[in-house]
Amino acid sequence: MTKVLLVGCGKMGSAMLAGWLEQGIRPTDVVVVDPHAQGLPDGVTVLGDADLIPKTFTPDITILAVKPQVMADVLPAYARLAGQTVFLSIAAGKPVAFFRHHLGHDAAIIRAMPNTPAAVGRGITVCFAGASVTAEACVLAEKLLGAVGEVAWITDESQMDAVTAVSGSGPAYVFLLAEVMAEAGIKAGLPADLAHRLARATVSGGGELLRQSPDSAAQLRVNVTSPGGTTAAALAVLMDADTGMPPLMEQAVAAATKRGKELAG
Repeated sequence: MTKVLLVGCGKMGSAMLAGWLEQGIRPTDVVVVDPHAQGLPDGVTVLGDADLIPKTFTPDITILAVKPQVMADVLPAYARLAGQTVFLSIAAGKPVAFFRHHLGHDAAIIRAMPNTPAAVGRGITVCFAGASVTAEACVLAEKLLGAVGEVAWITDESQMDAVTAVSGSGPAYVFLLAEVMAEAGIKAGLPADLAHRLARATVSGGGELLRQSPDSAAQLRVNVTSPGGTTAAALAVLMDADTGMPPLMEQAVAAATKRGKELAG
């Protein structure tokens, strides 16, 4: 049976925990360390401090799900587990070298970047395995992360900042799209409640169509667009090479990527 230690059980941690239990991991094989955790499923051991972890509990995998800004303070308490467990971090901006510095240079580290749709089982997580990580540990990590969505792997850790900019931060871009669509609808004369309903349903429905369709996003866009029609008129604005979405998204992803590198130190 897989034994899991979950350090931090906020929104992402609790989403993953729910997915693991649905996948068949026994609650009694999960230990959560989080002084603020409440309402967790029966059978899951919840501890307020790492010092309370039973010496008899040796996790196969330790998920580090605390905020990046407190990670350095949290890690020393888990250094004793290095060599006994694989550590999987979901902290944005913290490279493998950071964890080896705090946990030991032989610690097995998987760096992962999930996103918030994991809360509804539609996330995607991109992973990078450090040098000490075994193939078996990668399989275990993929199994656990796959409980909340898709999993992809990279072999070049430097790509993780761009991954964070596209998929980690990406849900916020989608939510902004729904937000500005609704506001534009209101300015065009729609009642506010209807405008928000239309934007929400259109963005979520379009996303689901994109997920299920074998066609590319570009082809789906073409399918909606009649020459000389209303969609074409709107897309002429949105796809403008100087002021439209392509240059704006390029700038946004570049800014997020740059910030990710800054956070890594």
